[in-house]
Amino acid sequence: MAFSASSHAPKGATAVLVLADGTCIWGKGFGAIGSAVGEVCFNTAMTGYQEVLTDPSYAAQIVTFTFPHIGNVGTNGEDVESAAANGVEGAVGCIVREDITRPSSFRSERDFTDWMVSLGKIGLSGVDTRALTRRIRMAGAPNAVIAHEPSGRFDIPALLKRAQDWPGLEGMDLARRVTRSAQQSWEGGAWHLGPGYARAPRDPARPHVVALDYGAKDNIFRNLVAAGARVTVLPGGSSLDEVLAQAPDGVFLSNGPGDPAATGEYAVPVIAALLERDVPLFGICLGHQMLALAAGGKT
Repeated sequence: MAFSASSHAPKGATAVLVLADGTCIWGKGFGAIGSAVGEVCFNTAMTGYQEVLTDPSYAAQIVTFTFPHIGNVGTNGEDVESAAANGVEGAVGCIVREDITRPSSFRSERDFTDWMVSLGKIGLSGVDTRALTRRIRMAGAPNAVIAHEPSGRFDIPALLKRAQDWPGLEGMDLARRVTRSAQQSWEGGAWHLGPGYARAPRDPARPHVVALDYGAKDNIFRNLVAAGARVTVLPGGSSLDEVLAQAPDGVFLSNGPGDPAATGEYAVPVIAALLERDVPLFGICLGHQMLALAAGGKT
């Protein structure tokens, strides 16, 4: 990884990550051609890169993978966590250590690079992602622009200005952009090799969990089904009356992107009202943060 303020691309570089502080990190581009702005974060998982990049809670973020071999098993139609092909946002791009190789998996249906192109996601390879992760851990997640241009010609001052002008995730309500638009009876169960995803039994005797979707990955709902629940998913902006009309045995507050204070402007009053009515509540990630706000805590 070349940490440099230079606007001149090193020989062979076809992509760059321009941080808002002026740092340029050069490498080889793959996936979509163009540029995208976002917050640089990291993910330490050894598997599941396709799931990570289609997780709506990574909207407006550029994911740095610490595991070096990303893309080596290709992609398929099952390992997605949102309706990404239908416009639901996930990460805008990713940063990886090794060059993308040909897929080596019997489940692969499409090369990782082609899949990235189809979703408009930009990739940067050849980066010491663990060093970048340490930088993020020490100094926080920076705003940046990731850019891919096969010619290797970049307007660094323009990319830098774009990174510096981007307001960042603080104060940003991204949940409205990634939540489901309508009520949905969740029908997907656990995945098994061969048959794929099971169908959720619509047994009325099962406890009814109403899930408020602030940008949830689909596997959360699958696991609720596997745990024995009957799941109804509502948009994150649903009202108290809309939630109570489902007669829930419990309410789940999902994960999602953005600032909990911003999303909480409309979500926290609903959560607080559910608390007052002693409706069982549980949440993860963004949902857990907003539950804390509703209970009088700070995040």
